[in-house]
Amino acid sequence: MSEKPAETEVARLDLSDVEHRVGLPVGGAQLWEPCAASDVRRWVMAMDYPNPLHWDEEFARDSRFGGIVAPQSIAVALDYGHGAQPACVGHIPGSHLIFGGEEWWFYGTPVRPGDKLFQERRFHDYKVTETKFAGPTMFSRGDTVHTNQHGALVARERSTAIRYLSAEARKRGMYENQLGTAKSWTGDELAGVARVRHDWIESNRKGVSPRFDEVQVGDRLPRRVIGPHSVATFTTEYRAFLFNIWGTFHWVAPPGVADPWINQDPGWGEDFAFDEEGARIDPRKRDGLYVGPSRGHIDGARASEVGMARAYGYGATMGAWCTDYLSYWAGHDGMVRHSKADFRGPAFEGDVTYFDAEVTGKETETAWGVPLVQVKLRLTNQDGAALVSCTAEIELPL
Repeated sequence: MSEKPAETEVARLDLSDVEHRVGLPVGGAQLWEPCAASDVRRWVMAMDYPNPLHWDEEFARDSRFGGIVAPQSIAVALDYGHGAQPACVGHIPGSHLIFGGEEWWFYGTPVRPGDKLFQERRFHDYKVTETKFAGPTMFSRGDTVHTNQHGALVARERSTAIRYLSAEARKRGMYENQLGTAKSWTGDELAGVARVRHDWIESNRKGVSPRFDEVQVGDRLPRRVIGPHSVATFTTEYRAFLFNIWGTFHWVAPPGVADPWINQDPGWGEDFAFDEEGARIDPRKRDGLYVGPSRGHIDGARASEVGMARAYGYGATMGAWCTDYLSYWAGHDGMVRHSKADFRGPAFEGDVTYFDAEVTGKETETAWGVPLVQVKLRLTNQDGAALVSCTAEIELPL
């Protein structure tokens, strides 16, 4: 008689600590100090966003702003947890997290040096889907409201976190099978990348806004490129999120919630957890990059442990790239009112990221009370693989 084949163990997410938190306010952290001009400069440097309005004091003084002003994307840099705190709620043993997307609404309140942002956070909802990457995968959403020290509404964000079992993703090895070795760039190829980057910088360095009536459906925005990405660029990006700097924040809890999710353990796998108690003496133990869930971003071996094959970039960074790119085209008299970015894949070490966008619509009467231009933006790597699909509504002067 033949032996009965062994049953295959089915991977399951333990969501027992998740369901009862849906719809509730959650905590997190609050930065101690207001935003400084050096924080703005550090941020745009990390985002490779050389808009002189955000770093060149002399240029900014001569603009209508009268001095350095932060880009619209700064809200996520002045938040905790790369903006994903309210989407990463509940203990799921053996889990890891990558970003799934961001949706932003901006209300026309600029952030300047000396301003301080405050956040209200809420766990919105979740769903579980079977994926090729990791089997049972939870897509969870959380909301953040950003206000300044005067109570003025700056932005609202809805972030999507993708939570999965790191062991299952490692076993499936989707990216291990797809990626191969990191690209080796020739001198001519790098020169071509540099030309695209330089041409984009020159496309609107003076911040001249296109007029609403002049923009036509089908117009294409200037192409942009970032990269090649490297451990150095990923590290620079990580350090520009202010909460990642030692001692910059304190924990806060929403009032009236019996069991608020603040700094509990989400269930990170082995070698990816924080040591909160040890960090009171040695802050590296909750630094995130040296020790913690972000170490895979700069360490290929650690990346493989969570199914990512090699060092890779941050979802919140890609969201900021989209906002910055669209804001640059909108100029000093325009602004991004709304954007929705779905993240399709990470920016891996050795790759570059191209930006291509087209005007897809125009509306004269909108819920914002101003005419808006609709833009479709795609981020791809050098092989044409999709990284981000983004739609946006942009206000332009009449």
